[in-house]
Amino acid sequence: MKFKAITIKDIAKALGISVSSVSRALRDSYEISEPTKKKVREYADRHNYRPNPIALSLKERKTRSIGIVFPEIANTFFSQIIDGIESVAYKRNYNVIITQSKESADREDMILHYLTSRSIDGLIISVSANNTDSSVIKNLQTEGVPIVFVDRIFDDIDTYKVIVDNQEAAYQATCHLIQNGYKNIAAIGNNKNLSITLERLEGYKKALKKNNLQIPDHFIQYCEHGGLVIEEVKTAIDNLLKPAKKPDALVLLSDRITTESFRYLQSKGIKIPDKIGLIGFNNSAFTEMLTPSLSTIQQPAFQMGETAALRILEIIESKRPVTRFEKIVLPPTIIKRQSSKNG
Repeated sequence: MKFKAITIKDIAKALGISVSSVSRALRDSYEISEPTKKKVREYADRHNYRPNPIALSLKERKTRSIGIVFPEIANTFFSQIIDGIESVAYKRNYNVIITQSKESADREDMILHYLTSRSIDGLIISVSANNTDSSVIKNLQTEGVPIVFVDRIFDDIDTYKVIVDNQEAAYQATCHLIQNGYKNIAAIGNNKNLSITLERLEGYKKALKKNNLQIPDHFIQYCEHGGLVIEEVKTAIDNLLKPAKKPDALVLLSDRITTESFRYLQSKGIKIPDKIGLIGFNNSAFTEMLTPSLSTIQQPAFQMGETAALRILEIIESKRPVTRFEKIVLPPTIIKRQSSKNG
């Protein structure tokens, strides 16, 4: 038998009062007496009454939905951010719609048009690796869509941005390798246009300069799709290992690049950390169980998600337009293990 949800009209008919009185009672209006409110609530609870979300959205001009556009949901870092967003959203009675761009700017644009056509109340986005054009997101903001960036950002869009201290993270990671005796340290980064890549390379170069270390041009490699295309990671490592001057350590500047580099080096029989030391960005709990265990830069992903959710709700629920924003920069944690001679 098909389930039929009870409506306000059903409650009104059963209790012999008007539909408007039931509606006001359920909203705890001062116009309705406490005994009537109590009678309406008890009947509603007993018959599992639930407000119609479509009717509510039409009345409030809100869907109580937040769109999330991330490069890859299977990535541990992004999945932890999503957990943080959901922990806040659900407490505030908002649903989240989770999508992934797969590092494609075209797919990202398609998703953005789809989500906004469904009248989401706000958008949390981490930009795809090959998206260099902020105009689509900028136009959405101009049209009134509340937007918060997390991790990967566009600097030319004025809104809340929640990031980790990327420069400091890469600086500390590179200094750690230097302190452990490595001198020829290379870096493999994400797409060269991404904000996180630029910031992390700044930290890497800063550490080398402070320690008077020079590197050849080929010691900095990029992966256009951030490690999603495995062949890009293999090519980057091969480019580092072919010339006469080879690196003795790698700073791996994204989660997926870290995982795939570790796997590829092991498949080639290159001993870690004796032949080449490693430290990379990675939030996976399994890095400690690898052989050798992997030194990592861990980002406060759950906290980043919580912070982004609180900021998007601030914009959505504000009675006046929010015009003053900030970039929220959270600190990373360096975990030193065997892959960088620390075990």
